Amino acid sequence: MLPKIALLLFFVLPLVACTSAPAPAAAPMSQEEDATQFIRARCGATRYPDLCFTSLSLYAADVHRSPVRLACLASNVTLAHLLSLCSHVSALRKAGAGREAAALRDCADTLGDAADQVGRTTAELVRLQDPLERSEVAWRVSNAQTWMSAALTNEDTCSDGFQDVGGGGASAIEADVRRRAEKVKQYTSNALALVNSLVDRR
Repeated sequence: MLPKIALLLFFVLPLVACTSAPAPAAAPMSQEEDATQFIRARCGATRYPDLCFTSLSLYAADVHRSPVRLACLASNVTLAHLLSLCSHVSALRKAGAGREAAALRDCADTLGDAADQVGRTTAELVRLQDPLERSEVAWRVSNAQTWMSAALTNEDTCSDGFQDVGGGGASAIEADVRRRAEKVKQYTSNALALVNSLVDRR
């Protein structure tokens, strides 16, 4: 896990770019309300619109009605939840035994891969905020879609790895990890939907 975490640090550095673009110190309320409605409308196309809106509306002043910046923020939020879950699962590995310990180890590895991929997605989205040729925009959007889709697949792999591990029923550890993983998948699904929405804008 350590090499993956080190790689993530490389991607965490540019994440601030999603929310640190120049903006007025105190934007007029009408502009913030307009951005909030923009976020609500964009989140309406996701699978979990309420979660999407509540997790991203706090950044309305930084979005400026930019679909790219919104997708970048969604990727950031997803990465934060993934890293938290990865840390949690890694800690639980000490409490697991037998097949459950193996499932926890595999889950931690796949979540680490997913976090790498979400970090790469964010890096692509950050670059979309620079002036680019149309062909490069299309290429970077495609890359972002590929990385985020792969992350969602790895999150599914984590959950699926616990099937039939408990034999007679799910243990408390298994139930806890699966519940948390399902929540993270909702964030990832929303982020992927917002990335996919950029296709029509290429």
